Amino acid sequence: MSSTAWNQPVTPLRPRGVALRRRMLDAMYKAGRGHLPSAFSLTEVLQVLYDSVLSHDPARPLWPERDRLILSKGHGCLALYAILADKGYFPAEDLDAFCAFDSHLGGHPERGHTPGVEASTGSLGHGPSLGVGMALAAALDGRPSRVFVICGDGESDEGAVWEAMLSAAKHRLDRFTLLIDHNKLQSWGRVADILPLAPYADKWRAFGAGVAEVDGHDPDALETTLRALPVEPGKPSVVILHTVKGRGIPLLENNPAWHHKTKLGGEDYLSLLEALEGAAS
Repeated sequence: MSSTAWNQPVTPLRPRGVALRRRMLDAMYKAGRGHLPSAFSLTEVLQVLYDSVLSHDPARPLWPERDRLILSKGHGCLALYAILADKGYFPAEDLDAFCAFDSHLGGHPERGHTPGVEASTGSLGHGPSLGVGMALAAALDGRPSRVFVICGDGESDEGAVWEAMLSAAKHRLDRFTLLIDHNKLQSWGRVADILPLAPYADKWRAFGAGVAEVDGHDPDALETTLRALPVEPGKPSVVILHTVKGRGIPLLENNPAWHHKTKLGGEDYLSLLEALEGAAS
């Protein structure tokens, strides 16, 4: 199905997804700032990756043969931090200090600072190139490691993203997967209005990738798709995740005004929490 014709996901949120979002909401409220909607659209894909797809070991975060996950859209880091804490890379209580001066959990991920973080990201568009380098190194070393990179679709305005895919295709890196959080929004508005990307799937195919599309909020569909990688043997994979920015809280959903918020008040927090808890019913 064409990405332009894909209907918005309507998959009900599951309790685990709501619990992870609750951790993110609490962390943002205590920090006083954060990119909450950008993290909410990532929740299910990170959950499925760390629960049942990635080969990783929280007790050995630098295990050489691990799979690598790079969050290129680093502003969505609350979702990564929530799942890393959930899997035991660091105590869940550390989320309470998100963005604090002496915290290891900054507003963007930092390698060497937070256990489980594979790359320092935030300047958009560089994650795919880092991932291609990691995948090529693994191939040259004969390691079984796979590399997954998560980009935003607005981030795909960056030319470096497409150059990375050309390189991955040239080297036939079929253990490299680019996951696109296709929520159809970027910081100030709709991707279609700012810099249209359609026909999205066809563009990735033209750059040498095997392409799959999936409801990014459906854990079962995500697991089926990600376990079947590569999409085409001998080619890098692109998985277009059809998501809703801010999924789980109606006020945040598809609302560019909530891309980044500061100074969330107590009444606002309680209102958002009530809406989130209702999403699981």
